[in-house]
Order: sequence, then structure tokens, then C-alpha cells
Amino acid sequence: MKDWKKKSTLFLVSQNISLFGSSIVSYAITWYITLETSSGVWMTASILCSLLPQLLISLFAGVWADRYNRKYLIMCADGFIALATLGLVIMFFEGKAPLSMLMVVSAIRSAGAGVQTPAVGALLPQIVPTEMLTRINGINQTCGSLLMMVSPAVGGALLGAAGIVWAMMADVITAAMAICVMAFLKVRKPESEGVLSMWHDLKEGIAYTTGHPVVSRILVFYGIAFFLITPAAFLSPLMVERIFGSEVWRLSANEIIWTAGSLAGGVYVSWKGSFKNKWLVIAVSYIGFGITFALLGVSPYFWMYLAIMFLSGTFMPSLATASTVMLQEQVEEQRLGRVFSVFQIISAAVMPAGMLIFGPMADWVDIRWIMTGSGLLLALTGIILLKRKI
Repeated sequence: MKDWKKKSTLFLVSQNISLFGSSIVSYAITWYITLETSSGVWMTASILCSLLPQLLISLFAGVWADRYNRKYLIMCADGFIALATLGLVIMFFEGKAPLSMLMVVSAIRSAGAGVQTPAVGALLPQIVPTEMLTRINGINQTCGSLLMMVSPAVGGALLGAAGIVWAMMADVITAAMAICVMAFLKVRKPESEGVLSMWHDLKEGIAYTTGHPVVSRILVFYGIAFFLITPAAFLSPLMVERIFGSEVWRLSANEIIWTAGSLAGGVYVSWKGSFKNKWLVIAVSYIGFGITFALLGVSPYFWMYLAIMFLSGTFMPSLATASTVMLQEQVEEQRLGRVFSVFQIISAAVMPAGMLIFGPMADWVDIRWIMTGSGLLLALTGIILLKRKI
């Protein structure tokens, strides 16, 4: 672990370069569909395509992350995503890229992310001392927030000035850069438990996750919270377009202000360095999200909406860091990949389920009521969590 600072730097640089390009494409696709259709149904289809493939591949990806070198899994996933995006770019140049092809490529990108995410979550404890996990995760959240604050502006500028093709090319370029940086990181293969059957590993990972007293409780509240976060996470661009105006700058501001808040929260986490009571941090974050999401639904002015969105974003790094570090501390290294994959499956399952309900609902119920109702329920979830003990 003596060279952990060098390894951490390479890891953070690689992952944040990759995140930057992926964020540009994600925003560009969402806004392109929003501006082309203004349809809750199309938004639902887009979200399903970006989440469901992760659900299908995540369990196997967790086993792979516990069996093979996590570094190479991350690099291969980045390359796979970049090739799919490049293929769509070529189709746009040839004039053969309908909305349905955006859905297909979103699904392919989702599958790549499904392989990459468990490996990323499980790799960090291999290269960082346990006592530094909170600080490094906080730095990662800060860097990610900074880049995601820039990426909506870049995505909006590229989409408005040059079209969606060049927004996608940014992802291809950044993926190539991220792979090159990651190639310099030396990471050993995880220690094997000596089990040859992948199905045995898969079932053992599920049983471990659902049977662990701490991990299983985090999992239950995680699932409830992600279901209730769905409207704010995916319908806010539609709300901005319908209530405040369809200008691209408004959509950009909606994302930038969230990430500005997340950046502020990430700086706080990095400065603090550790959380004594991570369970309390998670509960307070849920309450904070719920109250601010509810207020978004009743904001009469766009500037007020943006101020509340900023405040909401400040809770994200604390929630993500407390949850991630708690798992990294509680779970053995040889099982981390499978545990992170189960959590990814929950988010990939409940959010599409939420969109199947909230997306079509947004076409016949005022979206502000949806935002307010889900926010109040999320705050209630956090209050219930406060009364629980590990």
C-alpha cells in the first residue's frame, strides 16, 4: 500500500475523464429526446434502455469483478461503450439514426456501465488504506461533481452549436484517454475463494448480501429511496421544459446547478475526511433530498427552482460516500464486486419501475404534483431510517 497515492491518482484521473465524456453524451441524449418529442413516454423508453441492460448483466458482472482483474474489466467496458457510441456517430453522419437507434446505443452503453460499475466500486479498497477510504471517495465525488458541472455546459454548447454527433464524439475521445491512463495502474487480481462455478459464486453473493445484517438493511432503504428519487432524477428536464421554457440554457442550468451543489458537498466530505455515524449521514441525506425535491414541485420562479436544486445537490456526496465506504468497510474484498452488483441491480430495477409509473403519469398529471409527492415520501423514509439502528 506504500504507493497508494500514485495508484489513487491514476484511478481518479482515469475514472473522471471517462465520467466527463459519458456525462456529455447522457445529457445530450436526454435533451435531444426532450426537445424532439416533449413526451413522457419517450423519456420513459430512454430511461428503460439506459437502465435495464445493467439489471440483466450486473449479477454476472459482480462475479467477474470478484474473479478477474478489475482494471481490465474497467478498460474493456470503456472501450465497448466508446465503440457503440462511435457506431452511432457514423450512422448520424450517414443520415440513418432515428430515435430508435438512440435507444439501442443507450442500451449497449448501459450494458458496458453494468460491467464497469461493480469493478470500480470494488477496486478502490485494493489500492487505498481503509482509514483513507472516506477522504478518497470524497475527493472522487468532488472531482466528479466539478466535471459534471462543466459537462452540461459542454453538452449544451455542442448540442446547440454542432449537433448531437459532436457531443458523442467527445465521449469516444475521453474513453480513449481514460483507457490509456488506466493502463499505467498496477492492480493485482482479487483473491479467489477457490469456487469454479460462476452460478455458485452468483448465488453465494446474493445470499451474503441479503443475509448480512448491515448490508441488507442498507439495501432495503436504498431500493425504497431510489424508487422515490426517480421523478427528480429523470423528469426534472421535462418539468423545466414544460413549466419554465424549452431553451437549451435552462436545461443546462438545471444540471449545472445540481452539480454545483454536489461539488460543494464533495468539498465538505473531502475536508471532513471521515463520518463517525454513517447511518445517520444516510438518513439525513434522504430527508434533505425529500424536502428539497418537494420544494422543487412548488417553486413558482426558475431562479427559486435553481436555488433549491443547488441545495439538493449538496446532499449527494455525503450520501454516496457514506453508503460506499460503509460497504467497503463491512464486506470482504473477495465479495465486494458481487455486493456492489446487487446494489446496482436494485437501482437498475427500481428506477425503471418508477419510470413505468411516473413517466406515463407525467403526461396526464401535473409533473409538479409528482415531484412534491415523491419528495415528501422520501423525507418520510429518511425519518423512519433515523429511528432504526444497525
